[in-house]
Amino acid sequence: MALADVKALTFDVFGTVVNWRDSVARESQAILAPKGYVKDWHSFADRWRARYQPAMDKVRNGQRPWVKLDDLHRENLVDLLEEFKISGLSAAEMEHLNYAWRRLDPWPDAVEGLTRLKRKFIIATGSNGNIALMVNLAKYGSLPWDAVLGAEVAQSYKPLPEAYDRSAAALNLAPEQCMMVAAHNADLLAARARGYRTAYVDRPLEDGPNKTKDLKAEHDFDVIADDFIDLAAKLGC
Repeated sequence: MALADVKALTFDVFGTVVNWRDSVARESQAILAPKGYVKDWHSFADRWRARYQPAMDKVRNGQRPWVKLDDLHRENLVDLLEEFKISGLSAAEMEHLNYAWRRLDPWPDAVEGLTRLKRKFIIATGSNGNIALMVNLAKYGSLPWDAVLGAEVAQSYKPLPEAYDRSAAALNLAPEQCMMVAAHNADLLAARARGYRTAYVDRPLEDGPNKTKDLKAEHDFDVIADDFIDLAAKLGC
């Protein structure tokens, strides 16, 4: 199918749509600094994020049954607090801190760009985040999704094939009628292998000064854009 046949855009969210690093650092400091803790809060966010892929790998490879991302984040938080020698949080404080991932700021171009893209395409999440996480994140950041798809709907974490196949099927579309939008080369390659069209969006500040990968589009994706405004323009929105 030609690019003109694309009906839906599915979006990676963490890093592509929202600025997880600065937001988690801010939220963690707001909750933990009043309790007397002085930490490098961006390092705290980075170390939490570093546990993300290993936790999902245990689900991907069948070591454990399906577990939604909110719960994986909570398990990782327990280990993270021990690493940073933080203790004494109540159950309510633990939940509020864990839900920092539901209070992530969109990149400055995200809402405007998504709103423009929505005029022409179905726009949906294609994230490893679970439904409640994505819905609350959308409410927090005014993200105008038409649908929340991805890992929980597919019961499979990217980059496993089911994560892409079942999202397209949920929209009653062929994979070739869908375009995956991401700031991560590997995500786009996995989507393309399932028949999706692909759009790379540059997010040079995702990992702050620590960014060592996804510095640019490394493959011949269908669209390469500077941000969502540029993507909307290139897709005729």
